[in-house]
Amino acid sequence: MVQRFDVGARLSEMAVHNGVAYLAGQVAADGTQDITGQTTQVLAQIDALLARAGTDKSRILMCQIFIADLADFPGMNAVWEKWVSAGNAPPRATVQAPLAQPQWRVEMVVTAAI
Repeated sequence: MVQRFDVGARLSEMAVHNGVAYLAGQVAADGTQDITGQTTQVLAQIDALLARAGTDKSRILMCQIFIADLADFPGMNAVWEKWVSAGNAPPRATVQAPLAQPQWRVEMVVTAAI
């Protein structure tokens, strides 16, 4: 059985299947903030979705990060490194990419074990 969360016409924010949570790309709700603020928002959204699935950041299997400007890479990493679960840093990829809205600076896609 597939369980979907926050289903919309275009996407679901999360799907859970066979003990794995698959999150949609998470972006900041407030696009006026700098990379520190946006990364903080995105990670809080990830925490909230994982909690709804009955898991947490210590069980992340993979994180894909899309960043609009590589100049923001150090700022994003500073927030990430304070947030990531000690001893449980997941495999991660970070790529520069134009995001769907020009105010978005970072988008993260997470897969986690439940």
